Amino acid sequence: MVGVATMTETRAWLRAEVLIVLALSLGRSAVYSLLSLAQALAAGPLAAQSTALNTSLRQDPWLDLLYQLLSALFAMVPVALVVLLLALTAGSVHQALRDLGLDLGRPLRDLLHGMLLAAGIGLPGLAVYYLGRLLGATVEVIPAALDTHWWTLPVLVLHAVKNAVLEEVVVVGYLFQRLERLGWSARRIIVVSALLRGAYHTYQGVGPGLANLVMGLVFGEWYRRTRRTMPLVIAHTLLDVCAFVGYALLQDVIAT
Repeated sequence: MVGVATMTETRAWLRAEVLIVLALSLGRSAVYSLLSLAQALAAGPLAAQSTALNTSLRQDPWLDLLYQLLSALFAMVPVALVVLLLALTAGSVHQALRDLGLDLGRPLRDLLHGMLLAAGIGLPGLAVYYLGRLLGATVEVIPAALDTHWWTLPVLVLHAVKNAVLEEVVVVGYLFQRLERLGWSARRIIVVSALLRGAYHTYQGVGPGLANLVMGLVFGEWYRRTRRTMPLVIAHTLLDVCAFVGYALLQDVIAT
């Protein structure tokens, strides 16, 4: 009886832990994103609307830089939290990182796999975006709305890395490990993870939400097979760098 009670209590703690982590990070983003989509649909055709990423936070360039850096820093707090939580189970931070597949044990292989994943996801993702624009199911996404300063491109790269680490560690690695301990099947975990990923991108419209759902299915299956998030972080970083930096460099051409 004591063993059963302890197991039940542990499962309850794990459920609470997962809900709190998501409420502090991408679960909260998903709720606001879905609300944003509902408001956009109520306001009129999505094709006539736009959303901007990586916007300036202050008018003064130096103050803006400070706020950009602080934004990236505080976004990493949930990542630090989940690594510490996983370390309590794994026995050490080093082992937790190895379990996540976030260590530097095989850099060349991870880089190659990350590049292949980025290529496989990026081109279909662009196609879905433009199809969504044609169908009126996607708002115009402005990937980089920062004012132009000497630090603009490095900060855009920083935000790309921040997005990649946050999403892949929390939504794939952490969620997979915790839901496994709760007895969920791999298929169910992958679907839930993908749905969450799609949900917090719906502020861009239906098309990007579906595209990111598919990306979540692919990334979730990759983690199931390899138990490594590093290639996912690399792939996600490359995708965002191409979108953010590419737009910043070519926005005049794109606008014409």
